[in-house]
Amino acid sequence: MQGTVKNISLLRRLIIDLMHASRDVPFVSLTRTLHIRPLIEARAALARRPGYAAVFVKAFAIVARDEPALRTLYAKWPRPCFYELPRNVAMVAIARVENGEHCVLPQRVCLPDQLALTEVDAAIRYAKEAPFAEVPMFRKILLASRLPLPLRRLAWAVGVNFGRQRGNYFGNFAVTSVAAYGGGVLHAVSPGPYILSFDVIRPDHGIDVVIRWDHRVTDAALIARAFSRLEQVLNGEIAAELRALRAAEPKAEQKAVRAVGV
Repeated sequence: MQGTVKNISLLRRLIIDLMHASRDVPFVSLTRTLHIRPLIEARAALARRPGYAAVFVKAFAIVARDEPALRTLYAKWPRPCFYELPRNVAMVAIARVENGEHCVLPQRVCLPDQLALTEVDAAIRYAKEAPFAEVPMFRKILLASRLPLPLRRLAWAVGVNFGRQRGNYFGNFAVTSVAAYGGGVLHAVSPGPYILSFDVIRPDHGIDVVIRWDHRVTDAALIARAFSRLEQVLNGEIAAELRALRAAEPKAEQKAVRAVGV
């Protein structure tokens, strides 16, 4: 059968390089259903609702702030070691369509546990909606994708294998989801060390969440405890912040929300 040869775009080249950099990470996954009715109700009362990606980015960062292992990664150079980051850096997978091509690009969010939820959400929405050339993270990563293959491999190797550079370029955790496209349990890969993905909200106010982690760094017991703490944070600190946002909304917007029964 004779097919059609197509060139690999820079956007797909990025994914190919990412998969190559992730190929040797020994990921293990744990899935748990979190019951988040207080969070859902607090968010539903808002006229302007932060997206669930922002919610999970900040919530996991709060958990990781108090658990150093969730800010620790495995570094190979100059010798194999564990490298603990002093603060949280999240990477969020942003789905876009550029020049008719569907693509996924990373957006970095620094110190999400110290930002207001609206600021985390604004950073994610900016990466989703702003002109492509105006998003600094996109420009930087595609600049590397223009390099010849040997130089790209070298650049990725430096970024992945040195602890400091790994923290700068990939952070300590990533958040991704296909909930906006119908949902499903997504087992993503990345250089690690932690990847969180979430499904759609169920009628019983539950949500399936997957955490994948580099097994060299920690074991399942820690992740199980992290899930329990994550549920507490979602229904506690995050729900409380959403209720505070509700109290700060103009009265006209509050009435509009009640009128549609959301």
